[in-house]
Amino acid sequence: MRHGQGLRGRDGVIADGHDGVGPLFDWYNNGDRAVVLGDPSRVSRVTPASADYLESAVAPARAMVCGRHLFDITDGWGGVPPAGEHVFVVTHEPPEEWAWAGKAPFTFVTEGVEEAVARAKAFAEGADVSVSAGVVGDQAIRAGLVDELHCNVVPVLFGSGKRFFGGFEDVPVMLGNPRVIEGDRVLHLMYPVEKP
Repeated sequence: MRHGQGLRGRDGVIADGHDGVGPLFDWYNNGDRAVVLGDPSRVSRVTPASADYLESAVAPARAMVCGRHLFDITDGWGGVPPAGEHVFVVTHEPPEEWAWAGKAPFTFVTEGVEEAVARAKAFAEGADVSVSAGVVGDQAIRAGLVDELHCNVVPVLFGSGKRFFGGFEDVPVMLGNPRVIEGDRVLHLMYPVEKP
């Protein structure tokens, strides 16, 4: 644009309004290198740069914390963690009739995100713990529980949908300079979260 005018975009969504991810996850299957993050039946085929990112920054996580909404829309990934060895689900009420209840490595935590992260950290025994985006991720950031924030930026604007930070509107959280890995149709950004 001319004369100092600029066009600003604000999207930052993790799914459309119906929980569809559409082209947001296309980069998980746009290459030749196979990567498995937890479930051996879920093989991603990504570019070398994205494979290096996934293997070094995502695969080391032993536990995952997510919210009940993500658990429900994935049906708990069929009872197999999508990454790591165990999933801690933040929920007001555990599911009563889940096909894999009592058999899958999932723990339902009704005491909130702080308790879920504490349990996940205890399980991980010093290894990484991942926290999903959305409301649970927002709560974990605000509680000061997140050390590093990963954003995978893809060239698509949904215009509306589920926000990455789930409605973050409190005091700004300062992030350090990112480490950047350029993939094919994805930019992997890893920001250290500055503690107050």
